Amino acid sequence: MAQAPLPNGAGGYQFNDGNVGEALLFTQAAPATYAAVGTLTAADLAGGFIQYTGSTSPYLTLPTVADLEAVISSAKVNSAFNFNVLASGSGSPEIGTATGWTLVGSMTVATTTATAFRARKTGTGTWTLYRVA
Repeated sequence: MAQAPLPNGAGGYQFNDGNVGEALLFTQAAPATYAAVGTLTAADLAGGFIQYTGSTSPYLTLPTVADLEAVISSAKVNSAFNFNVLASGSGSPEIGTATGWTLVGSMTVATTTATAFRARKTGTGTWTLYRVA
């Protein structure tokens, strides 16, 4: 299979420009990176990509729902977003809960793999985190 070319239009940022043979580009800041136990921030989750580079198997604790909703203030019930965690070191981090969260599925990210998660607002001050891949 041939790889699709990257858009070469003016500015280089396109979204649904009708060029179906081109890769869909989006913005992606550098991933939030952790090497030991830590508390993820709402901005880390909203950024969509978190990298663990350490050699142990710590908890990466979610931010509280109050902290999340201060950053994602327009979310309605059933609003959702995805983020990924990559364990690129020799450890296997586990996502830990915080106030307002319900966790569904295994929260462990195996060494040298990436795991996809979906966060969904389930009510006032409550969110559920699902492991989706």
